[in-house]
Amino acid sequence: MDVSRVSACSFPLKEKDLDYTFQVISEAGFDRIDLVGRMPHFSVTDPEYDMDELRRVVDKYGVGLANIGSYCGRGFSAESEDERKAAMDEMKMTLDVATEFGAKSIRIFPGDGTLASMDAVVPYFKESAEYAEKVGVYMGIENHGGEISGNPDACQEISEKVGSSYFGILYEPCNLMAAGSEYKSAFETFKDHIVHVHVKDGLYNDEGEWERCMLGDGVIDYQWVWDKVEGLGYDRDYALEFEVGKIEPVETGYKKWLETWAAM
Repeated sequence: MDVSRVSACSFPLKEKDLDYTFQVISEAGFDRIDLVGRMPHFSVTDPEYDMDELRRVVDKYGVGLANIGSYCGRGFSAESEDERKAAMDEMKMTLDVATEFGAKSIRIFPGDGTLASMDAVVPYFKESAEYAEKVGVYMGIENHGGEISGNPDACQEISEKVGSSYFGILYEPCNLMAAGSEYKSAFETFKDHIVHVHVKDGLYNDEGEWERCMLGDGVIDYQWVWDKVEGLGYDRDYALEFEVGKIEPVETGYKKWLETWAAM
């Protein structure tokens, strides 16, 4: 499959500094990164984070930002108005940084992730989406295992309530399977709201439990994923997310994953 729109998530290198992280991803053959939104990789709120260092490593290694895997939106369900305002400030600052670095999207969280808080956070996401549209950056809830993010129907519901093409879902087939949601049927449920895609693989072990594996060794049909997502008119990145460090170190694993993707 096309490698010109592939990026690599920095999450498996989350304990490493930016220079080492960008070096590993560059040497694996990637020219874009999906940067996890936690220290030491990224923050708009921690005074110790150095945005100039991010600019330096982007230039040094020729690796641009495809997506920022932020945690924005978590504070939208906070009890105090001050906390919710701070969360909005964080969202807008993150969108501004994404714009500066050419990232097409950011990962977001639906408040505390509960169905009970959905209606309370929707107005904040509407405001965020208006700002996101102005700066041209998409926002996507990643399919984790929460009441909203791991529930395709809830993903569709919150997307429809926000009502913006700049707000939607970060489609993550492997996470969906881990949460007990079949990835093909989930796609059909929220396909009109997909704004970004994460790629990793998995299978059911002998005990019937879902576990991650090397890309291409699992049961997720990424040719199907590619065909379906491309059929939507999607024109952004597919982010490979290497989370199988127990099988192989990320330093060698990412190169193999890129080769596997190219051969699919």
